[in-house]
Amino acid sequence: MHHLGQLLLTGVPGPELDPDTARRFKKLQPGGFILFGRNIQSPEQLRKLIDDLRDLSEIEPFITIDQEGGRVSRLRLIGSEPPSAQQLRKKNDLKLIEHHGRLTGQILRMFGFNLDLCPVLDLSFDDEADNSLKGRCWGTTPDEVISKASIFNHAMRKEGILSSGKHFPGYASASVDPHHELPVIEKTLAEMEAEELRPFRALLPDLDSIMTCHSHYPCWDADRPRWPASLSKNIITGFLRNQLAFDGLVMTDDLDMGAVLNEVTFEETIRACIEAGNDLAMICHRVELVEAAAEVIATLPDPLLHDVLVRIEKTKKRLADPYAWSMEHFREIDSQIWDLRVATLGEEEASILSVENGKRSPVELY
Repeated sequence: MHHLGQLLLTGVPGPELDPDTARRFKKLQPGGFILFGRNIQSPEQLRKLIDDLRDLSEIEPFITIDQEGGRVSRLRLIGSEPPSAQQLRKKNDLKLIEHHGRLTGQILRMFGFNLDLCPVLDLSFDDEADNSLKGRCWGTTPDEVISKASIFNHAMRKEGILSSGKHFPGYASASVDPHHELPVIEKTLAEMEAEELRPFRALLPDLDSIMTCHSHYPCWDADRPRWPASLSKNIITGFLRNQLAFDGLVMTDDLDMGAVLNEVTFEETIRACIEAGNDLAMICHRVELVEAAAEVIATLPDPLLHDVLVRIEKTKKRLADPYAWSMEHFREIDSQIWDLRVATLGEEEASILSVENGKRSPVELY
């Protein structure tokens, strides 16, 4: 049972490890931790939290976060907000994109993160669409996404931070936000291949992991209405693993989203997500369910678990250690992030931080 915690990527309740949570994690040995705004109060506090999580882990854990730029930049709570993918795309200076990748890698290493949940490889068909992608896309065409996301991805990985391409197989044409409900993408496979899938195909060799999304695709799962891609064996094993030959790490998006919660029971979700071909099940908010998830995983067949554990272990061999902590070094990187923001947006615009008008997606609130 002990090693089966490796298949779980779990949220952490607060800014420090309370004794109960520490005991729970020590016993379960999760494969990784994902941090959110609720975990971030000050630079020193964040580094201590990550050191504590690493200390209780017998196998080096994935320590991950959504640090994209713009409104999806968890570290803007304690530092500067980097420009968003869309702002960098519109500025169209490839050197600035590379610099953004480099600084993102450096600031994450400073705290002890080793995996960043980006780049977003979704296209923007509509910069105003209400599907949680607003401001987060590297391009309006597959070629633009490929060229710009590649530069960011390469620069960040060079700093020792693993990347994750999301949201596979592409939910740019979703008309609803999966944090609330299940989007249905009515495209044919040929249409998906012509647009959404091209950035994934192009970047697969250079991505350490893939995050699968909670949208339903009748072109793969016509016989299972309302079945999300994140739980789809046809999409993950059949298509991503077998046809696209991706043998890296695959994780689900947060299984605590409405798109899944409203459709499938918790137990069925955990079982289906691993049977579908994911290596990590992500439970961001209902952290009290991690033990229950591990119990479900324990009922899965050994050959399946063996393959997953091998992929997790293989990916973990590439994890880089944190930099030695230095408040001075943190401030230095942070001021370069501010300079990057000014170089991208101009002095006046840079001082206006991204506050979404109207309906905010939980993507930036957690």
